[in-house]
Amino acid sequence: MQRVAIIGLGLIGGSLGLALKKAVPGQVEITGHDHDRRAISQALKLQAIDRGERNILETVRDADLVVIATPILAIRDVMKEIGSHLGRGCVVTDTGSTKAQIMAWARELLPSTVDFVGGHPMAGKEVSGVEHADADLFQGATYCICPSPLASQQAVESIRGLAQRIGAVPYFPDPAEHDSLVAAVSHLPIILASALVSVATTSQSWREMSRLASSGFKSSTRLASTDPSMSAGIFLTNREALEHWIDRFINELEGYKELLKADEEELENSLARVREARERWLDGKETWDVDDRPEIPNVSQQLTGLFVGERLARRSRDLLKLQLSRSDDMRRKRRDDDEGEETRG
Repeated sequence: MQRVAIIGLGLIGGSLGLALKKAVPGQVEITGHDHDRRAISQALKLQAIDRGERNILETVRDADLVVIATPILAIRDVMKEIGSHLGRGCVVTDTGSTKAQIMAWARELLPSTVDFVGGHPMAGKEVSGVEHADADLFQGATYCICPSPLASQQAVESIRGLAQRIGAVPYFPDPAEHDSLVAAVSHLPIILASALVSVATTSQSWREMSRLASSGFKSSTRLASTDPSMSAGIFLTNREALEHWIDRFINELEGYKELLKADEEELENSLARVREARERWLDGKETWDVDDRPEIPNVSQQLTGLFVGERLARRSRDLLKLQLSRSDDMRRKRRDDDEGEETRG
Protein backbone atom coordinates (compact mmCIF):
# COMPACT_ATOMS: atom_id res chain seq x y z
CA MET A 1 0.00 0.00 0.00
CA GLN A 2 1.57 3.30 -1.09
CA ARG A 3 1.11 6.20 1.33
CA VAL A 4 0.35 9.43 -0.51
CA ALA A 5 0.03 12.88 1.08
CA ILE A 6 -1.76 15.62 -0.84
CA ILE A 7 -1.22 19.12 0.53
CA GLY A 8 -3.85 21.48 -0.87
CA LEU A 9 -7.33 20.11 -1.51
CA GLY A 10 -8.51 22.34 -4.31
CA LEU A 11 -9.53 21.39 -7.83
CA ILE A 12 -6.18 19.80 -8.74
CA GLY A 13 -5.45 18.14 -5.41
CA GLY A 14 -8.97 16.75 -5.15
CA SER A 15 -8.99 15.57 -8.76
CA LEU A 16 -5.63 13.86 -8.30
CA GLY A 17 -6.94 11.98 -5.28
CA LEU A 18 -10.03 10.86 -7.19
CA ALA A 19 -7.98 9.89 -10.25
CA LEU A 20 -5.54 7.79 -8.22
CA LYS A 21 -8.32 5.98 -6.39
CA LYS A 22 -10.01 5.26 -9.70
CA ALA A 23 -6.78 4.10 -11.39
CA VAL A 24 -5.35 1.92 -8.61
CA PRO A 25 -8.22 1.10 -6.23
CA GLY A 26 -7.05 -0.32 -2.93
CA GLN A 27 -3.36 0.33 -3.71
CA VAL A 28 -2.98 3.84 -2.27
CA GLU A 29 -3.78 5.38 1.08
CA ILE A 30 -4.26 9.12 0.69
CA THR A 31 -4.00 11.66 3.50
CA GLY A 32 -5.14 15.15 2.62
CA HIS A 33 -4.27 18.48 4.22
CA ASP A 34 -5.80 21.91 3.78
CA HIS A 35 -6.10 25.00 5.95
CA ASP A 36 -9.81 25.08 5.15
CA ARG A 37 -11.79 22.58 7.22
CA ARG A 38 -14.57 22.63 4.65
CA ALA A 39 -12.17 21.52 1.91
CA ILE A 40 -11.11 18.54 4.02
CA SER A 41 -14.73 17.64 4.77
CA GLN A 42 -15.69 17.91 1.09
CA ALA A 43 -12.70 15.82 0.00
CA LEU A 44 -13.66 13.11 2.49
CA LYS A 45 -17.26 13.23 1.30
CA LEU A 46 -16.15 12.82 -2.32
CA GLN A 47 -13.76 10.03 -1.23
CA ALA A 48 -10.85 11.87 -2.82
CA ILE A 49 -8.87 11.15 0.35
CA ASP A 50 -8.96 8.44 3.00
CA ARG A 51 -8.02 10.68 5.90
CA GLY A 52 -8.07 14.42 6.50
CA GLU A 53 -5.39 16.08 8.62
CA ARG A 54 -5.17 19.69 9.79
CA ASN A 55 -1.59 19.21 11.04
CA ILE A 56 0.67 19.36 8.00
CA LEU A 57 3.50 17.47 9.73
CA GLU A 58 1.19 14.59 10.56
CA THR A 59 0.07 14.64 6.93
CA VAL A 60 3.54 13.85 5.59
CA ARG A 61 4.55 11.44 8.36
CA ASP A 62 5.67 8.13 6.77
CA ALA A 63 4.50 9.30 3.31
CA ASP A 64 6.07 7.64 0.27
CA LEU A 65 4.88 10.44 -2.01
CA VAL A 66 4.04 14.05 -1.13
CA VAL A 67 2.12 16.13 -3.65
CA ILE A 68 2.08 19.90 -3.05
CA ALA A 69 -1.05 21.16 -4.80
CA THR A 70 -1.33 24.59 -3.20
CA PRO A 71 -1.28 27.98 -4.97
CA ILE A 72 2.26 28.73 -6.15
CA LEU A 73 3.15 31.38 -3.59
CA ALA A 74 2.33 28.95 -0.76
CA ILE A 75 4.66 26.23 -2.07
CA ARG A 76 7.82 27.75 -0.60
CA ASP A 77 6.28 27.93 2.88
CA VAL A 78 5.08 24.33 2.60
CA MET A 79 8.55 23.12 1.59
CA LYS A 80 10.13 25.05 4.44
CA GLU A 81 7.69 23.59 6.96
CA ILE A 82 7.81 19.95 5.92
CA GLY A 83 11.43 19.63 4.74
CA SER A 84 12.98 18.31 7.95
CA HIS A 85 10.04 15.98 8.62
CA LEU A 86 10.17 13.96 5.39
CA GLY A 87 11.35 10.38 5.52
CA ARG A 88 14.48 9.26 3.69
CA GLY A 89 13.64 8.30 0.11
CA CYS A 90 10.35 10.19 0.08
CA VAL A 91 9.41 11.56 -3.34
CA VAL A 92 8.09 15.13 -3.39
CA THR A 93 6.33 16.68 -6.36
CA ASP A 94 4.12 19.70 -7.01
CA THR A 95 1.45 20.79 -9.47
CA GLY A 96 2.49 24.43 -9.89
CA SER A 97 2.03 26.21 -13.20
CA THR A 98 5.57 27.61 -13.24
CA LYS A 99 8.65 25.53 -12.69
CA ALA A 100 11.96 27.45 -12.55
CA GLN A 101 11.15 29.27 -9.31
CA ILE A 102 9.69 26.17 -7.67
CA MET A 103 12.77 24.13 -8.62
CA ALA A 104 14.94 26.80 -6.95
CA TRP A 105 12.84 26.62 -3.77
CA ALA A 106 13.19 22.84 -3.73
CA ARG A 107 17.00 23.09 -4.02
CA GLU A 108 17.04 25.57 -1.14
CA LEU A 109 14.57 24.01 1.26
CA LEU A 110 14.29 20.26 0.75
CA PRO A 111 16.91 17.89 2.22
CA SER A 112 19.16 15.77 0.03
CA THR A 113 17.57 12.65 1.52
CA VAL A 114 14.38 13.17 -0.51
CA ASP A 115 13.80 13.31 -4.26
CA PHE A 116 12.05 16.32 -5.75
CA VAL A 117 10.42 15.94 -9.17
CA GLY A 118 8.55 19.03 -10.31
CA GLY A 119 5.22 18.53 -12.04
CA HIS A 120 2.60 20.50 -13.90
CA PRO A 121 -0.51 18.81 -15.30
CA MET A 122 -1.82 20.89 -18.20
CA ALA A 123 -5.41 20.49 -17.06
CA GLY A 124 -7.88 22.53 -15.08
CA LYS A 125 -11.05 24.56 -15.09
CA GLU A 126 -11.85 28.21 -14.64
CA VAL A 127 -13.61 27.29 -11.39
CA SER A 128 -11.74 26.39 -8.22
CA GLY A 129 -12.42 24.28 -5.17
CA VAL A 130 -12.51 20.58 -4.37
CA GLU A 131 -16.26 20.52 -5.01
CA HIS A 132 -15.40 20.74 -8.73
CA ALA A 133 -12.87 17.87 -8.58
CA ASP A 134 -13.08 15.34 -11.41
CA ALA A 135 -11.45 11.91 -11.58
CA ASP A 136 -11.14 12.28 -15.38
CA LEU A 137 -9.64 15.79 -15.32
CA PHE A 138 -6.21 14.59 -16.49
CA GLN A 139 -7.33 12.23 -19.25
CA GLY A 140 -5.28 12.98 -22.39
CA ALA A 141 -3.62 16.02 -20.80
CA THR A 142 0.08 16.75 -21.13
CA TYR A 143 1.82 16.30 -17.76
CA CYS A 144 5.04 18.30 -17.58
CA ILE A 145 7.74 16.67 -15.42
CA CYS A 146 10.89 18.54 -14.37
CA PRO A 147 13.18 16.39 -12.21
CA SER A 148 15.63 17.89 -9.76
CA PRO A 149 19.16 17.24 -11.06
CA LEU A 150 19.76 15.03 -8.02
CA ALA A 151 16.50 13.09 -8.20
CA SER A 152 16.94 9.36 -8.59
CA GLN A 153 15.83 7.68 -11.78
CA GLN A 154 13.41 5.62 -9.69
CA ALA A 155 11.77 8.79 -8.34
CA VAL A 156 11.40 10.23 -11.84
CA GLU A 157 9.90 6.98 -13.06
CA SER A 158 7.43 7.05 -10.18
CA ILE A 159 6.10 10.46 -11.25
CA ARG A 160 5.98 9.38 -14.87
CA GLY A 161 4.00 6.33 -13.73
CA LEU A 162 1.65 8.54 -11.72
CA ALA A 163 0.98 10.72 -14.76
CA GLN A 164 0.28 7.70 -16.94
CA ARG A 165 -1.97 6.03 -14.36
CA ILE A 166 -4.25 9.06 -14.20
CA GLY A 167 -4.49 9.15 -18.00
CA ALA A 168 -2.03 11.95 -18.74
CA VAL A 169 0.86 12.08 -21.24
CA PRO A 170 4.28 12.68 -19.59
CA TYR A 171 6.49 15.37 -21.11
CA PHE A 172 9.97 16.41 -19.89
CA PRO A 173 10.74 20.07 -20.67
CA ASP A 174 13.56 22.19 -19.30
CA PRO A 175 12.09 24.37 -16.48
CA ALA A 176 12.98 27.66 -18.20
CA GLU A 177 11.61 26.41 -21.52
CA HIS A 178 8.45 25.24 -19.77
CA ASP A 179 7.87 28.65 -18.20
CA SER A 180 8.32 30.53 -21.46
CA LEU A 181 6.05 28.23 -23.45
CA VAL A 182 3.21 28.04 -20.92
CA ALA A 183 3.40 31.80 -20.54
CA ALA A 184 2.13 32.05 -24.12
CA VAL A 185 -0.53 29.34 -24.18
CA SER A 186 -1.67 29.17 -20.56
CA HIS A 187 -0.82 32.33 -18.63
CA LEU A 188 -1.23 35.02 -21.31
CA PRO A 189 -4.83 33.89 -22.03
CA ILE A 190 -5.74 34.62 -18.38
CA ILE A 191 -4.35 38.15 -18.73
CA LEU A 192 -6.14 38.68 -22.05
CA ALA A 193 -9.47 37.49 -20.63
CA SER A 194 -9.01 39.71 -17.59
CA ALA A 195 -8.10 42.72 -19.75
CA LEU A 196 -11.15 42.17 -21.96
CA VAL A 197 -13.46 42.07 -18.94
CA SER A 198 -11.77 45.17 -17.52
CA VAL A 199 -12.00 47.24 -20.71
CA ALA A 200 -15.68 46.35 -21.17
CA THR A 201 -16.95 46.59 -17.60
CA THR A 202 -15.22 49.91 -16.87
CA SER A 203 -16.80 51.50 -19.93
CA GLN A 204 -19.57 54.02 -19.30
CA SER A 205 -21.62 51.97 -21.76
CA TRP A 206 -21.26 48.68 -19.88
CA ARG A 207 -24.90 48.66 -18.73
CA GLU A 208 -26.06 48.71 -22.32
CA MET A 209 -23.16 46.56 -23.49
CA SER A 210 -23.90 43.83 -20.94
CA ARG A 211 -27.30 43.24 -22.53
CA LEU A 212 -25.59 42.47 -25.80
CA ALA A 213 -22.73 40.40 -24.44
CA SER A 214 -23.43 36.81 -25.44
CA SER A 215 -21.64 33.51 -26.05
CA GLY A 216 -18.62 35.09 -27.76
CA PHE A 217 -17.87 37.40 -24.84
CA LYS A 218 -18.62 34.63 -22.35
CA SER A 219 -16.25 32.10 -23.93
CA SER A 220 -13.52 34.69 -24.55
CA THR A 221 -13.54 35.82 -20.91
CA ARG A 222 -13.95 32.41 -19.27
CA LEU A 223 -10.44 32.44 -17.79
CA ALA A 224 -11.10 35.74 -16.02
CA SER A 225 -12.98 33.60 -13.48
CA THR A 226 -9.75 31.82 -12.51
CA ASP A 227 -8.91 31.98 -8.80
CA PRO A 228 -7.14 35.38 -8.38
CA SER A 229 -4.64 34.05 -5.81
CA MET A 230 -3.62 31.30 -8.19
CA SER A 231 -3.26 33.69 -11.13
CA ALA A 232 -1.27 36.21 -9.09
CA GLY A 233 1.18 33.51 -8.05
CA ILE A 234 1.62 32.38 -11.65
CA PHE A 235 2.29 35.91 -12.89
CA LEU A 236 4.70 36.84 -10.09
CA THR A 237 6.83 33.74 -10.58
CA ASN A 238 6.96 34.08 -14.37
CA ARG A 239 7.34 37.83 -14.91
CA GLU A 240 10.03 37.81 -17.59
CA ALA A 241 8.34 35.30 -19.88
CA LEU A 242 4.96 36.98 -19.50
CA GLU A 243 6.39 40.42 -20.29
CA HIS A 244 7.88 38.95 -23.47
CA TRP A 245 4.56 37.47 -24.63
CA ILE A 246 2.57 40.56 -23.65
CA ASP A 247 4.90 42.65 -25.82
CA ARG A 248 4.44 40.20 -28.70
CA PHE A 249 0.68 40.35 -28.31
CA ILE A 250 0.69 44.15 -28.30
CA ASN A 251 2.66 44.05 -31.56
CA GLU A 252 0.12 41.61 -32.98
CA LEU A 253 -2.74 43.94 -32.01
CA GLU A 254 -0.94 46.81 -33.72
CA GLY A 255 -0.75 44.64 -36.82
CA TYR A 256 -4.51 44.06 -36.75
CA LYS A 257 -5.03 47.78 -36.25
CA GLU A 258 -3.12 48.37 -39.48
CA LEU A 259 -5.12 45.65 -41.22
CA LEU A 260 -8.29 47.62 -40.50
CA LYS A 261 -6.91 50.22 -42.92
CA ALA A 262 -6.18 47.58 -45.56
CA ASP A 263 -8.51 46.36 -48.27
CA GLU A 264 -11.01 43.60 -47.66
CA GLU A 265 -8.97 40.90 -49.41
CA GLU A 266 -5.83 41.48 -47.32
CA LEU A 267 -7.82 41.44 -44.09
CA GLU A 268 -9.71 38.32 -45.08
CA ASN A 269 -6.52 36.52 -46.12
CA SER A 270 -4.91 37.30 -42.76
CA LEU A 271 -7.92 35.99 -40.85
CA ALA A 272 -7.97 32.89 -43.03
CA ARG A 273 -4.33 32.12 -42.18
CA VAL A 274 -5.12 32.42 -38.47
CA ARG A 275 -8.16 30.19 -38.83
CA GLU A 276 -6.11 27.59 -40.69
CA ALA A 277 -3.40 27.64 -37.99
CA ARG A 278 -6.01 27.06 -35.30
CA GLU A 279 -7.65 24.24 -37.24
CA ARG A 280 -4.28 22.53 -37.68
CA TRP A 281 -3.74 22.72 -33.92
CA LEU A 282 -7.23 21.35 -33.21
CA ASP A 283 -6.57 18.51 -35.64
CA GLY A 284 -3.33 17.68 -33.83
CA LYS A 285 -1.14 18.48 -36.82
CA GLU A 286 1.12 20.84 -34.87
CA THR A 287 1.99 18.40 -32.08
CA TRP A 288 4.83 15.89 -31.91
CA ASP A 289 4.56 12.27 -32.86
CA VAL A 290 4.72 9.72 -30.07
CA ASP A 291 8.25 8.69 -31.06
CA ASP A 292 9.43 12.31 -30.93
CA ARG A 293 8.40 13.04 -27.34
CA PRO A 294 11.38 13.88 -25.11
CA GLU A 295 12.43 11.05 -22.82
CA ILE A 296 13.48 11.21 -19.18
CA PRO A 297 16.80 13.10 -18.90
CA ASN A 298 19.66 10.80 -17.97
CA VAL A 299 21.93 11.33 -14.97
CA SER A 300 24.53 13.19 -17.04
CA GLN A 301 21.93 15.64 -18.32
CA GLN A 302 20.57 16.18 -14.81
CA LEU A 303 24.03 16.89 -13.38
CA THR A 304 24.71 19.33 -16.21
CA GLY A 305 21.59 21.20 -15.20
CA LEU A 306 22.77 21.29 -11.58
CA PHE A 307 26.20 22.77 -12.34
CA VAL A 308 25.11 25.25 -14.99
CA GLY A 309 22.17 26.47 -12.89
CA GLU A 310 20.54 29.79 -13.53
CA ARG A 311 22.97 30.74 -16.30
CA LEU A 312 21.56 27.90 -18.39
CA ALA A 313 18.03 28.97 -17.57
CA ARG A 314 18.71 32.50 -18.76
CA ARG A 315 20.49 31.21 -21.86
CA SER A 316 17.55 28.92 -22.61
CA ARG A 317 15.13 31.84 -22.42
CA ASP A 318 17.37 34.00 -24.64
CA LEU A 319 17.67 31.22 -27.23
CA LEU A 320 13.92 30.68 -27.22
CA LYS A 321 13.30 34.38 -27.84
CA LEU A 322 15.88 34.36 -30.67
CA GLN A 323 14.26 31.29 -32.24
CA LEU A 324 10.82 32.89 -32.06
CA SER A 325 12.16 36.10 -33.61
CA ARG A 326 13.82 34.16 -36.43
CA SER A 327 10.63 32.20 -37.01
CA ASP A 328 8.69 35.44 -37.33
CA ASP A 329 11.26 36.81 -39.80
CA MET A 330 11.08 33.61 -41.88
CA ARG A 331 7.26 33.72 -41.95
CA ARG A 332 7.30 37.36 -43.01
CA LYS A 333 9.89 36.64 -45.71
CA ARG A 334 7.88 33.65 -46.96
CA ARG A 335 4.73 35.77 -47.08
CA ASP A 336 6.55 38.58 -48.94
CA ASP A 337 8.00 36.05 -51.41
CA ASP A 338 4.54 34.54 -51.99
CA GLU A 339 3.07 37.96 -52.58
CA GLY A 340 5.94 38.79 -54.95
CA GLU A 341 5.30 35.61 -56.93
CA GLU A 342 1.61 36.46 -57.18
CA THR A 343 2.47 39.96 -58.42
CA ARG A 344 4.90 38.65 -61.04
CA GLY A 345 2.34 35.99 -62.04
